[in-house]
Amino acid sequence: MKNITDSFLCLGYWPSAGSFGFNTDILATNPINLSVVLGVLVFFGKGVLSDLLDNRKQRILRTIRNSEELREGAIEQLEKAQARLRKVETEADRFRVNGYSEIEREKLNLINSIYTTLEQLENYKNEAIHFEQQRVINQVRQRVLQQALQGALGTLNSCLNNELHFRTVNANIGMFGTMKEKNNG
Repeated sequence: MKNITDSFLCLGYWPSAGSFGFNTDILATNPINLSVVLGVLVFFGKGVLSDLLDNRKQRILRTIRNSEELREGAIEQLEKAQARLRKVETEADRFRVNGYSEIEREKLNLINSIYTTLEQLENYKNEAIHFEQQRVINQVRQRVLQQALQGALGTLNSCLNNELHFRTVNANIGMFGTMKEKNNG
């Protein structure tokens, strides 16, 4: 029967127990060394690795929480900005409507003012025409009266002789004198 140590992985010769030395067979010693190193690493490194993983997990969770808080803050700011935008748009619409109303009101006021001014100008024109007509009528009357007087004087001068003229003047002076006495008395 073969030795158990000889049949281990059929890798070659193992020195007997009790002797100390170096095994130069790399294929036989590497799996053993690796398993010992891994065992030591797992035994001693489990706590360190667990702490590192826990720290990393906590940092990731903190980062996620911070990101969520930042996201919530950003959403809140976005909602506030959207509310301000709606408010500004409402104000702009109100100003636009009021502006249009104000423009229409100013337009109507301007049109009414122009109509009033035109009516006043029409009245001034009519008054000027009436005044000019009265002036022309008065001039025509004065000319007609002058011509009538000149015609009457011409007729009187041609019809009257000196004596008749003298008596007419005296009669008029007499009438004028009696009128004066009535007014003074």
